[in-house]
Parts: sequence; structure tokens; C-alpha cells
Amino acid sequence: MSHYFTTPDGPEKRREIGATIWEREYTFTTANGVFSGARLDPSTAILLREVPPPADGARLLDLGCGYGPIAVALADHCPASLVDAVDVNQRALGLAAENARRIGAGQRVRALLPEQADPATRYDEIWSNPPIRIGKPALHELLLTWLPRLAPTGRAVMVVGKNLGADSLARWLEDQGYDCTRLASHKGFRVLEVRPDGAAQPVAQQPMQ
Repeated sequence: MSHYFTTPDGPEKRREIGATIWEREYTFTTANGVFSGARLDPSTAILLREVPPPADGARLLDLGCGYGPIAVALADHCPASLVDAVDVNQRALGLAAENARRIGAGQRVRALLPEQADPATRYDEIWSNPPIRIGKPALHELLLTWLPRLAPTGRAVMVVGKNLGADSLARWLEDQGYDCTRLASHKGFRVLEVRPDGAAQPVAQQPMQ
């Protein structure tokens, strides 16, 4: 199992990287021992390119947040929204919180270990580049823990590599009673939208600014 699925030992070696998300420029502090610490991960970039930001005022979750590029961009584009940024890697959580403070969203982005998130919270949207490499049983357990926390009209959007089982994951999600739609396919990655079965109106999207 890759080391970024746990809090790394040893000294932290920081660096700064730049990324353009939804037509805005960001600088993120990253470090060794976190997912894709040298650049914005290409699959995450595809997710953020293919799916516009959600309606402002939503209750949002970045599941497997890493150093926080999704959570920070969500908070920046949705200034009335609250964002939970969840990860098992405490170094990543520290960086996510720091990156949120950098854009003035430190009070609206909560960097949390999974057990620190209130299980009664219902999210309008869950965004995720899920940790596929933890293995199928652990991934299924992860999704069955968090997808039930969607609001009745909510949705999850996630990016998964085709060669890592995106299509079989979509079928499995449907077998669990979720509506799963492929929003995009690009460079070997699928962008999936997951909704509770029978969900009502889609969550409104913001236009790109």
C-alpha cells in the first residue's frame, strides 16, 4: 500500500506548486508523503475540468482530500459553502488547512480525520479522486460509509481510471442501489456521477467564471 494512505514518518519536506482550477490560479503548499505532492494529479485535473463548481451555499465534502486542491477550489468558488476535507493522512490534513487559510477560507474548510466528521451531516455534493489502490474491499467499505451521507437530492462526483476498474465500480454502485452516470471519459479516466436512487432535481451548477 502506498505510503500516502497513512501519516508518513520522517521529516516533512515542503514545496509549492501552482495550478489553474476553474480559470483561477492557485499556489498550494505540498510535501513528501502526500498524494501527488509534486503537481496537481492529472486525474484530479480531469475531474475539475469536466465538472463545474456547484451551487454556492451547498454543504460539500472532499473525500480523500490530500493537500486540498479540490476543497480549496470549492471553497473559493462557493464562498457561502462549508467544505469538509477528509483524509487519513494527518500531514495532508495539515497542508489542506494551511492552503485553505491562504485563500481566506480557513473558517469554511474543516480538515478532518474520517472519525472526526459528524456522521449525521448530509452533503449536497461529495467530490473525490478515491483511493482505488487501497483495494476493492476497502474501497467498497469507504464508499458505503460516505455515500449514504448524501442528501436525498445530492450527488457524488468522482474520477476513476478505466484500467483501475472504473466501469466495474460503476456497475457495483448500481448494484448497491445508486444511480451512476458517466459524465466524461478522457485520457483513460472516467468521471462518474453517483446519486441516491430516485434522487430529485439535480444540484444546480455555477457557470465558469
